[in-house]
Amino acid sequence: MKHLLTATLLLLMSLQPLAAREVFALNEGWRFFYKYENSSDNARTVTLPHTWNTDITGSGIFFRTTATYENEIYVPSSWRGKRLFLKFYGAQNVADLFVNGCHTGEHRGGATAFVFEITDHILWGNPNDLRVEVSNTGQNDVLPTSSDMNLYGGLYRGVELIVTDRTAITPDLYGADGVWIRPHVVNHERVEAEAEVHLLAYPHSGPCTLSVEVTAPDGYQAFFRSLRVKPDSGKPVSIPFTLEQPDLWEPGHPALYTVTVRLEEEGSSRDSVIVRTGFRDIRVTSDGGFRLNGRRIALKGVSLYHDNPVVGSAFTPTDYDADFDFLHELGVNALRSAGMPHGQYLYDRCDREGLLVWIDLPLEQAPFLGDMGYYATPGFEANGRTQLRELIAQHYNHPSVMMWGLFTGLWTRGDSPVAYLQSLNEEAHTLDPSRPTVACSNQNGEINFITDLIVWQQNVGWEKGSPDDVAIWCTQMRRNWSHLRSGVAYGNEGIPGHRDFETRPTPRTNWFPESRQTRFHESYAKYLDSDSLFWGVWINNLFDFGSARRPYGINASGLVTIDRRLRKDAFYLYKALWNRNEPTLRIVDRRRQLRANEAQQFKIYTRERPTLRINGDTLAVRQWAPCQWLSDSIRLEGVCTVQATTPDGLSDSTTIRIGSALKEQPLRDLRRTTGLRRID
Repeated sequence: MKHLLTATLLLLMSLQPLAAREVFALNEGWRFFYKYENSSDNARTVTLPHTWNTDITGSGIFFRTTATYENEIYVPSSWRGKRLFLKFYGAQNVADLFVNGCHTGEHRGGATAFVFEITDHILWGNPNDLRVEVSNTGQNDVLPTSSDMNLYGGLYRGVELIVTDRTAITPDLYGADGVWIRPHVVNHERVEAEAEVHLLAYPHSGPCTLSVEVTAPDGYQAFFRSLRVKPDSGKPVSIPFTLEQPDLWEPGHPALYTVTVRLEEEGSSRDSVIVRTGFRDIRVTSDGGFRLNGRRIALKGVSLYHDNPVVGSAFTPTDYDADFDFLHELGVNALRSAGMPHGQYLYDRCDREGLLVWIDLPLEQAPFLGDMGYYATPGFEANGRTQLRELIAQHYNHPSVMMWGLFTGLWTRGDSPVAYLQSLNEEAHTLDPSRPTVACSNQNGEINFITDLIVWQQNVGWEKGSPDDVAIWCTQMRRNWSHLRSGVAYGNEGIPGHRDFETRPTPRTNWFPESRQTRFHESYAKYLDSDSLFWGVWINNLFDFGSARRPYGINASGLVTIDRRLRKDAFYLYKALWNRNEPTLRIVDRRRQLRANEAQQFKIYTRERPTLRINGDTLAVRQWAPCQWLSDSIRLEGVCTVQATTPDGLSDSTTIRIGSALKEQPLRDLRRTTGLRRID
């Protein structure tokens, strides 16, 4: 019986002639089996996106292996003379494609899309077998070679079949369509830009007509031009254009233009590509901070990783929409695609909603002594350059993307990566002079002076000292390094189920109380959030993420648990600071309902002065830092009801059990006499 996709394609062909360019989703009906199974007899049918790692925190087993995906497409004879391409939006992390048993191409890197032309391997008028070998095993010449996050194996993003004429706009400019909208001058008076179009052609093809139409956000035609071109010249075609009194893109006003590029030959349409983009001017200086269209913006961002416990890394638009709700609730104006880019859908939403984006190249050093983040080998360095070109090409037209991240936390011991990083920085500026480069560093030395911007990964007061020591670090930065264009990133682990035990003489190993994470963020927010020295503040991370190398199988430094069910206390701190549209009220450490010490002090996150009552009696509070309110110390015993209210009507409350009896009474007896339930 023919495959469902085959029947669908035949139905389409029977109803209407094939247009100049057609795109078909190939996400259904893939047969999947592991390489070690040696046979496809027991293959499972899966739908893309798919990963073979979804049990992130259950068994603790993270699978790094090789697996096979098989499918079948029917290609009608009437398509002879067309060109066929398969576009894979993501395969982690090495993929080999076979069409009818013929090796068609290999892609090395799981962060970006890739395209293979399959025209020469097609059987016209017949079913065609597709086979994709995917491996997420470690490779010393494929970035990243060191990572804290799980690299989930599989075809974890969708696949498309693209059908074009022999003369067409290329669908494979480093895995992207061959249309770049290059801005040269952007201000409130005018935009001067060009459409750079890369063409496919057969030898000795005739001249074509190439046209560019620019439609303003209000729907009016802002520009149109057409010209005759020779498509087989091997060079891109550039069509300059000017927009007077442009509608500039920025947060709060994400104005998007539509650029339509058409290719015609002998009066008939050969191809067309539509790009949604925006125009904005980016400037960052040490004294002026981050400026967008001349206006200073303090970036308040979070790092966003690439998994959840239900789908692993195989995100759908619904998954991204759910995560976007947290971004809105928190009130951020920026996000960092940590470790590698996300799916295109996320950046489309950022374009539409005015969120500023930093995208990382997967060149990083995880905090494990046995790792090597940089290999001074030709294969490693070539792969890094290729992945950088793909990253820039595939996200170039997104106005929300503000900067290209070149590396994270690289060490300088042994083979120095400095010369290689300098070459990557030059490559990024050659491909895209309109955006700055950025790096996240926790090292000293010349590695910090390569990129245009530097973000300091700062953890003062976590392993030793006090989080308040970050104030001393800020003073030193201002005194000695204020000439740098600096941002700051920070964050450490906290697990809501882990408690500070007041009666335990020594702390447990692999124990990450949420309260310790909370105290860390309180101090950092107090000293860093409003410091004009930094053009951006980035929290690591919005969500906990899967890390098989860590205890419990997760990196728990997120503001929200990996299953998205619990917002940690620190989440409410930043919501109070950053979300001006939705008021916040949170009694800190409210989940710790069983307490041994009679002396207690309470902290509240909210913008306006709250009223705090203990068993109905009012307790005085004072402001310790912006949005952080601290009560007087008080001695309590027994069951106490704690309630906080604000003048605008918000209320938050919790019930705690306190007193010396808690130290001596077994938990099973306590539950019987008080009705309290164990929460951890």
